[in-house]
Amino acid sequence: MKPRCSRRAFLGTLAAAPGLGWLGAAAKRPPAPGRFPFFPFCIDWHDEKKRTYAQQAELLRELGYDGVGHIWLDGVEERLRTLDAVGLRLFQITMVVEVGPDRTPYDAARFREVCTAVRGRGVQFDLLLNGWRPSDPARDPHAVTLLRAMAETARPAGAQLLLYPHVESWVERIEDAVRVAAKVDRPNVGVMFNLCHWLRVDPAREYRPLLKLARPWLWAVSLNGADEHDDQPGWARYIQPLDQGNFDVAGLLRALRELGFAGPIGLQCYGIGGDARAHLARSMAAWQRLNRSRNENPVSP
Repeated sequence: MKPRCSRRAFLGTLAAAPGLGWLGAAAKRPPAPGRFPFFPFCIDWHDEKKRTYAQQAELLRELGYDGVGHIWLDGVEERLRTLDAVGLRLFQITMVVEVGPDRTPYDAARFREVCTAVRGRGVQFDLLLNGWRPSDPARDPHAVTLLRAMAETARPAGAQLLLYPHVESWVERIEDAVRVAAKVDRPNVGVMFNLCHWLRVDPAREYRPLLKLARPWLWAVSLNGADEHDDQPGWARYIQPLDQGNFDVAGLLRALRELGFAGPIGLQCYGIGGDARAHLARSMAAWQRLNRSRNENPVSP
């Protein structure tokens, strides 16, 4: 039986990985000091221009993003080639893992192939854990075994697994993600905080204690423009370009800095229609304003 890789040893591997800017090594185009790496995801599903991966990469380079997030395991190799061509990073790959009984959890062969393709790039796999009642710990033992095996597959690639809270999934809340990640207890298994899903499932609107709870495992955050409350179904008000909505995104970023978080920030773009160039340009302009405001009013970590 192979010895377990310690958290310190795994983080050392990540720091040496090409392009893993937020853990020590320089990305091809590293973010400015003190600025979170920033990338969009879900950018192609609703783009009326139906851009190819190469066209998306060129657009993101032009607008000033650090890279992109990719959805599902197909097309990863092409995505990597097109990003490499313009000097951008692949930050994340989203995939579904089924934890219910009598289900194939995921395509293990394809997962191994993708891990090989992203070796040394510091990619994070965002795991949507489906197939069981939301927040029910009865599936914890099964999921822990499953996730430990995935972690072992991902470890040689220097890849992280992030438990991604998603409304109506088994891991629906950030508290669920923390509970499961703590039980998995592997140095490359952490969690992601997702603003839009948190707004949908948690009416308390008190994110600071949750971020503090998650901090030992919190390796990425997704945000977007949003209204603070929406009693209607759908995502029209909980997922908007970053320059819209009344939710205090600056306050969330301030809380993350106060906790010492320095990981990547994903811009959630699901469901935003029209020409992706338009909303991505607006969100980048808003992001730059948020960073300028922070520089003018610095907050110590």
